Amino acid sequence: MRQLLLLTALFHGFSLFAQHDSSLRYQTDSGYVTSFDHTQIYYEVRGTGQPVVLIHGFIVNSTSWKRTPLLDELLQNGFQVIILDLRGNGRSDKPLQESAYDHDAEAKDVMTLIRFLHINQYDVVGYSRGSIITARLLVLDNKIRKAVLGGMGTGFTDPQWPRRILFYEALAGKPVKELEGMVNYVKQQGLDPKVLSLLQKYQPSTSPKELSAVTQPVLVISGDHDSDNGSAADLAKMFRAASTALVPGDHNHAAGSKEFSDKVVTFLKEK
Repeated sequence: MRQLLLLTALFHGFSLFAQHDSSLRYQTDSGYVTSFDHTQIYYEVRGTGQPVVLIHGFIVNSTSWKRTPLLDELLQNGFQVIILDLRGNGRSDKPLQESAYDHDAEAKDVMTLIRFLHINQYDVVGYSRGSIITARLLVLDNKIRKAVLGGMGTGFTDPQWPRRILFYEALAGKPVKELEGMVNYVKQQGLDPKVLSLLQKYQPSTSPKELSAVTQPVLVISGDHDSDNGSAADLAKMFRAASTALVPGDHNHAAGSKEFSDKVVTFLKEK
């Protein structure tokens, strides 16, 4: 239960880190794309070069990446960086129908955006819940060249993952003492608990068998004090071609470190 209390901190995303304003000097294309079910998805594109999609975690949005060194370092190394607000978050639509979050809706949103931008091959970096969506993309989209799963272990491979169920129940209104702080934060921020509960209810799982069929290079990276979501090392073993990396920090801080950024960029630049 102590880990559940610690996990409530991650909903602040990378808010402890200052905006990396240097990325703003790159021309930004932003707007909305209409997804498969007419949901409007907000996106931003910066720079030119090999496209990299950054996928944010839970109860945050794409601006969380702007508070890390990674976005700027990718741009400086000649990558094109694409960020988006997953449905239910940020400036994207927040449908209330349950069907809007089922059947890999979020992964389909990313794939729709890739087609809209006329991209034939791309890399993808996810962190925390963003890694869960990244895993689905690895299964569904053969346009991916490389992928990074950050802050994630094996937990999401279980369709009945107790952590997911507990967060769903708390956001749906069931009293869960360990998560009272998280629910209060959601309300204080003016977010919709129902939408967030649906994101948890229909959060996809990807089986070890599916992961074992992935042929693209994968980097599984986590903080050296992060065990919130199961074993990252064991997750890497489920892939055919995965490497692992540890960086300083817990779940809430590792992605904001220079070490995280350096290792991700190095991985993506390797031939």
